[in-house]
Amino acid sequence: MRRPVRIAVTGAAGAISYNLLFKIAAGEMMGKDQPVILQLIEIPDAMNALRGVAMELEDCAYPLLHTITLHDNVEEGFSNCHYALLVGARPRGPGMERRDLMEVNAEIFSRQGKALNDFANRDVKVLVTGNPANTNALIASRNAPDLSPSQFTCLTRLDHNRAKGMLASQCGVTARDIKNIVIWGNHSPTQYPDLHHATVFGQPAMGQIDTSWYRDEFIPRVQQRGSEIINARGLSSAASAAQAIVDQMNNWCLGTEPGEIVSMGILSDGSYGIQKGIFFSFPVRCNYGRYQIVQGLDVGEFSRQKLTATELELLEEKGVVESLLPEETEESHTNLSICLKSGVTLYADGTGPSQESKFMSNNRVL
Repeated sequence: MRRPVRIAVTGAAGAISYNLLFKIAAGEMMGKDQPVILQLIEIPDAMNALRGVAMELEDCAYPLLHTITLHDNVEEGFSNCHYALLVGARPRGPGMERRDLMEVNAEIFSRQGKALNDFANRDVKVLVTGNPANTNALIASRNAPDLSPSQFTCLTRLDHNRAKGMLASQCGVTARDIKNIVIWGNHSPTQYPDLHHATVFGQPAMGQIDTSWYRDEFIPRVQQRGSEIINARGLSSAASAAQAIVDQMNNWCLGTEPGEIVSMGILSDGSYGIQKGIFFSFPVRCNYGRYQIVQGLDVGEFSRQKLTATELELLEEKGVVESLLPEETEESHTNLSICLKSGVTLYADGTGPSQESKFMSNNRVL
């Protein structure tokens, strides 16, 4: 059995994490042979609820769950973590506009970026889920000058999975029969779910669906799926978001299937004419812990209009939080270099958060 890796999770007592943590502990994210140490982070007022989640994790007796530690601050919680899942974010309150939400969350993710820079493993992989995810990822990465921007991603796999599920239902097949859907742009209602490269049973998807259904029903429904779920159950997506986190991290760390395309929100390097310096969902393949944008896909006039619309929204969001984007990291984000920051991966060899936690920890001997 391998040595454990450290996975830090913010918002660990929330609904998404309640669906996510048990999947991680069961080996769905990192593989069935990879032990994990969970470093769970919450705000001080939620620590009692988090203690209950930790007790349930312990009670499941997962063979791969090595240790759990609880933290009420990100500086301690991110210590030496190999993977950071930034799930927690301030939800939109009554009367709050999207701009207000961005400004509040900008402060949260600015602190988290600095903490990752100062305390995480040099090769940490970061996945931002808290909305607005693309811009929060930009804030976090811009505040981590000693890390590569390529170490940060945001969650658009949820939109990818939603599109796949809806297309499967429309075509009367299962999701496994569908390949190469692409989500472009922002995790927002401007995103563009693109089926022009997708296949159903190996045949082009666009030849098996009605164009008017695709443009007038499918695209708006994928874009508004989060609101549709809230209207139906009174709560936001949690289980599907947790599954998407597992899927995106699994592909990033362990690779995609040969020939498969998935969608990830990553820093733009200028591919497909998208302005550099914003986090944008692209089609990617993953191997050996790296992702690579799939180049050469045809982008027609209809698709180009959709890409431009979501790009403009992201540039507008960037402008709102510009004051929290340090100038020292602008160069690294406009001239992206995809590289790890060290040649060493630290494992659980006496590093990481102190076991003298004031909340709870189970100190298991390696």
